[in-house]
Amino acid sequence: MGRVVLVTGISRDIGRRFARAAAGDPSIERVIGVDVVPPRGDIGDVSFVRADIRNPVIAKVIAKEDVDTVVHMSVIATPGSAGGRGTMKELNVIGSMQLLAACQKSTTVERLVVKSTTTVYGSSPRDPAMFSEDMGPKRLPSSGYGKDVYEVEGYVRGFARRRPDVDVTMIRAANVIGPHVSSPLTNYFRLPVIPRVLGFDPRLQFLHEDDLLRVLRHAAVSGIPGTFNVAGDGLLTLSQAVRRLGRPSVAMPRFAVGRLGATMRQARLSDFSPEQLGFLTYGRGVDTTRMRTQLGFEPEFTTAEAFADFCRDLGAAPTVGAGRG
Repeated sequence: MGRVVLVTGISRDIGRRFARAAAGDPSIERVIGVDVVPPRGDIGDVSFVRADIRNPVIAKVIAKEDVDTVVHMSVIATPGSAGGRGTMKELNVIGSMQLLAACQKSTTVERLVVKSTTTVYGSSPRDPAMFSEDMGPKRLPSSGYGKDVYEVEGYVRGFARRRPDVDVTMIRAANVIGPHVSSPLTNYFRLPVIPRVLGFDPRLQFLHEDDLLRVLRHAAVSGIPGTFNVAGDGLLTLSQAVRRLGRPSVAMPRFAVGRLGATMRQARLSDFSPEQLGFLTYGRGVDTTRMRTQLGFEPEFTTAEAFADFCRDLGAAPTVGAGRG
């Protein structure tokens, strides 16, 4: 008998693709995908259940399906995709709390995998060169996606203390990039002219979308507990990334980039949030030693290679030599 895996957030492309990939794993018997709306693409052998994780009914789904592994992918980064900031916070925080409550009551759940993000570390001028998993943000997030993720991680740690018999794995993924990814950062790189903060050249780390699917599958099957930074090898500076895109850029004072971002956000051209402005000013680097030594995972794409694959989808022809390491 293989594992019975429940995947949240299956209506979004990355959740649907993960669920379908997991269903093809020989060590997984069944995959159940849940969301408030059905996924639009082909889900293969995945069973879809229409359920809102903000509702206690999710506990009945877990019990009925004899779920032993939960992969939580419902923490979203863009208010627009959720219908506004209020709904986004409900989905992210309240939804996660209800899901964790259901897992806590369950007699069958043995593993919990949570897709988190290195955004939890924030971006500030006081940041270390590389964040390890034991470090926290130098400046606590006060709003938006970063605040949601920080709160969700706190609830997950609380759940792990209350249910020490459940293997809890938290994947702090670097900015995910690739041909199929639509996110605030990929939308920024798709702009016809790239705005940059004058006087700053932030360091960037990426995780290829395929490597995200691979690491989540690895975590679900292996059951190795802990919190892990996951990113492709190496770093790119923003100036290097822009050159590889082959697109024009314009350097502007930070306040001007912030105003431009607010205008684009209002016009729904791009979700250019204050936390993204911080990232594009100061950047972020994370230490992935624990990913290799404890989780036993090695990404197939370096940061530069992941960005190159994204560029190819846009018609650019970048080189990938720099940034490896």
